[in-house]
Amino acid sequence: MALRNILKEGDETLSKRCRPVTEFNDRLHTLLDDMAETMLNAEGVGLAAPQVGVLRRAVVVLETNVPEGEDDRVIELVNPQILEADGEQEDPEGCLSVPGSYGLVKRPYHVKVRAQDRNGQTIELEGEGLTARAFCHEIDHLDGHLFTELCDHILSDEELQAYYDKKERQ
Repeated sequence: MALRNILKEGDETLSKRCRPVTEFNDRLHTLLDDMAETMLNAEGVGLAAPQVGVLRRAVVVLETNVPEGEDDRVIELVNPQILEADGEQEDPEGCLSVPGSYGLVKRPYHVKVRAQDRNGQTIELEGEGLTARAFCHEIDHLDGHLFTELCDHILSDEELQAYYDKKERQ
């Protein structure tokens, strides 16, 4: 496994639509392993292949909604598509490709996705809260979109702090 360079906003790779993965081989396995290591090292909750310069439909997401006492786990989704989305959440959202920037983004609270695993087997997974947000965010990357397209403006440090202070009081 190796750490990969995370592309930053302004790199044209991030605005391109990714091609489907058709070969489920060691090269894909290495990409997924490297993406997971890179995401965890950067303290992110998701990473899409185009963020590391690979225009293929593959993402990794950190599942944090686990039973108490269990460790978070990395979910790998190859050729993911959203099957169902319901509910709504609006929270600050950031991105490893747009470091230090956050904006309020509306996303579904619950999402069901269909994808393939690293071996090409079809899987269906559901996520709520942060996991649902990460699924949507990373799949957006595969279509060449950044979260900044979905928010009215980037929050200042003061606005971000005020948001979290208000949330704590509720």
